[in-house]
Amino acid sequence: MQIKLIAVGKTDSRAIQELIDEYVKRLGFYIKFEFEIIPDLKNTKSLSESSQKEKEGELILKKLQNSDELILLDENGKQFSSIDFSDYLQKKMNSGLKQLVFVIGGPYGFSEAIYQRANGKISLSKMTFSHQMVRVFFIEQVYRAYTILRNEPYHHQ
Repeated sequence: MQIKLIAVGKTDSRAIQELIDEYVKRLGFYIKFEFEIIPDLKNTKSLSESSQKEKEGELILKKLQNSDELILLDENGKQFSSIDFSDYLQKKMNSGLKQLVFVIGGPYGFSEAIYQRANGKISLSKMTFSHQMVRVFFIEQVYRAYTILRNEPYHHQ
């Protein structure tokens, strides 16, 4: 199984990008992982929130294959402990799924078309995080999940 993370908008902090790069590199020892950025839309001041979500949604849908399982990182999604998330990933791998795609939406969230295409939603916390920080937190949790699955000492209980 391959895991892909799609995010809207580039990372504007060098420090955050370095952390992302570090965890993507570490993940390479466990699984095929791809992190893809959808560039920020141009001239968004002339767009309504719903128009911006729709345009971002169209760009996200173009990145998906029919066989992909799509999971949204959404504040109203299911919350997991790190161990439960590792179990979730193990079940996905055992199911024979080819590609599991997670998406971090733009500043206003997701379009209705994305919600309709989604196979599920996950929330990292009830707290609000910047879209930049969510990238690091999520990729680190995927890495942590694989260390848990391999019984490695990265995770302490």
